[in-house]
Amino acid sequence: MILMTTSELPLRRLARGKVRDVYEVDGERLLLVATDRVSAYDVVMAEPIPMKGAVLTQTSAWWFRQFDKIVNHHMISADADEIIAAVPALKGHGDALAGRAMLCKRGTVFPIECVIRGYLSGSAWREYSKDGTLAGERLPVGLRESGRLDPPIFSPATKAESGHDENITVARMREVLGDEVTDELERLTRLVYTRGRDVAAARGIIIADTKFEFGRTGSGEILLIDEVMTPDSSRFWPADEYAPGRPQPSFDKQPLRDWLDVERHAGRWNGDAPPPKLPPEVVDATSKRYLEAYRRLTGVDLTAQGVSRFNGIASS
Repeated sequence: MILMTTSELPLRRLARGKVRDVYEVDGERLLLVATDRVSAYDVVMAEPIPMKGAVLTQTSAWWFRQFDKIVNHHMISADADEIIAAVPALKGHGDALAGRAMLCKRGTVFPIECVIRGYLSGSAWREYSKDGTLAGERLPVGLRESGRLDPPIFSPATKAESGHDENITVARMREVLGDEVTDELERLTRLVYTRGRDVAAARGIIIADTKFEFGRTGSGEILLIDEVMTPDSSRFWPADEYAPGRPQPSFDKQPLRDWLDVERHAGRWNGDAPPPKLPPEVVDATSKRYLEAYRRLTGVDLTAQGVSRFNGIASS
């Protein structure tokens, strides 16, 4: 099994994010490569998570296809053979691309993450339980941990290349992006989340919250970009185990977060880089959660596709 913590391709690398490497193809296209790096609490761990890059890319590709008719998005192809045919310079790099690469339309990224919360959990619950607020704005009294929020709360956040993202108010988002763009991004966020929540619910998955990113092409078209409702960008809960008033079991990187919480509470980690070394059992448990999320959502066992070629599975 190939583990990738970084990629080396014959294209100009524009960025190396927490998980993805971004390459320039030309003035109109980018290549995104999801590595097996994993971050938690905005810190990148030293140990890779097997199959994680394939899960993230193929989950996003699957969702983009579900949303073809309701939102413009940046995906051109997540099939390695199609990508190589479109970008001949990548010939001979199929193993590095397979499963984890996505050829995309190029655009300018809006500097705000569009977070939407259908259930009260994570940092939102911590702030609410302490102050009764979210991003400083008052919420109704009497809400419970993991309780459903109806309607879901649109909760934008700043994008941080390093350090921790910060929840902001919609009013602050308007100051940064203007009223028209803010209204459209909130509309698209609610539209995509609602559709995705319903699709996942039919498969026994609660998408408790998620975050989207959007960009704009040179012609002004707004695109849904980056990753979409993956275990990295969302909280996936098994519907048959849901019970409000407590934390929920999940199909995301919760085993990693739980272990890191123990390390923090024990005073062995201060929450900043460098992170502690992950034990093999945490790496294995996290990998299994990612793979199970993909299987439940799409009905396809990613490992059954083989470890080097994943072409075509995103259309399942």
